[in-house]
Amino acid sequence: MTINIRRMSESQIRALKAVVFLLALVPLGRLLGWAAMDSLGANPIEKVLRQTGYWTLTFLTLTMALTPVRQWTGIIWLGRFRRMLGLYAFFYSLLHLGTYVVLDQFFDWMGILKDIAKRPYITVGFTALVLMIPLAVTSTDGMLRRLGGERWRKLHRLIYLITLGGVIHFWWLVKKDITEPFIFASIYLTSMLLRLVIKQRNIKRRQTV
Repeated sequence: MTINIRRMSESQIRALKAVVFLLALVPLGRLLGWAAMDSLGANPIEKVLRQTGYWTLTFLTLTMALTPVRQWTGIIWLGRFRRMLGLYAFFYSLLHLGTYVVLDQFFDWMGILKDIAKRPYITVGFTALVLMIPLAVTSTDGMLRRLGGERWRKLHRLIYLITLGGVIHFWWLVKKDITEPFIFASIYLTSMLLRLVIKQRNIKRRQTV
């Protein structure tokens, strides 16, 4: 049985979405497994913070990259995964924030506020997380109808700024070994460049019609 990747059936897309949904839970399952086996290392809180932050940025980057990849390849159904991946990014960001507030700071709100004000990487990361809230809240079909397509699309362009903030947050955090932040930054820049190329291509096509 051959699968035409450009013309997948509805049942095939639903099956693939189920697979992606389950795969997106694997990082959480690994963390829970490590915790159950007491295998989080010498600094378990830092391990959880790093893992939840890493997967937040991973899902943000994937979400942002889906649209230009869909437009470039013509695989239209890729757009149907954007909402799921975006919500998973928000989910892991909440785990990241919760770990910091509960386990790292023990609800020390004054200490948290001082961290946000004094540590640039926390300032940028916290700002990016806050900006994710309106995107998560308006991710439903109902909110899309209420806002209207144009306003909804404008609001959800915040993902460009959010993902950039996530990359900067990660880059400033690691300081020395910037291999992983560099990979995320490269994907981000490639995605933005591809959007510009597609936009220019579409303008030229309209001009020649």
